[in-house]
Amino acid sequence: MQTSVDISFYPLRPEFVSPILDFINRLKKYENIESETNGMSTQVFGEFFDVMHAITNEIHKSFELPHSVFILKIVNADLR
Repeated sequence: MQTSVDISFYPLRPEFVSPILDFINRLKKYENIESETNGMSTQVFGEFFDVMHAITNEIHKSFELPHSVFILKIVNADLR
């Protein structure tokens, strides 16, 4: 099943840009998913389990920073 996930990441700290860019760059290393970014969020597309595996791993890494907030919208279709 194809899925699309819209992710907004809010590191609650004064220096918030580098954790966001790091998260996006880590997602781009996965060959079996695609990601696109804009000024508000990152969209990830691919097979459901591939996408969920990638974002779960990378959210877990980002949670090493204190007080990080993620907002996800998950759709069971490819919305590219």
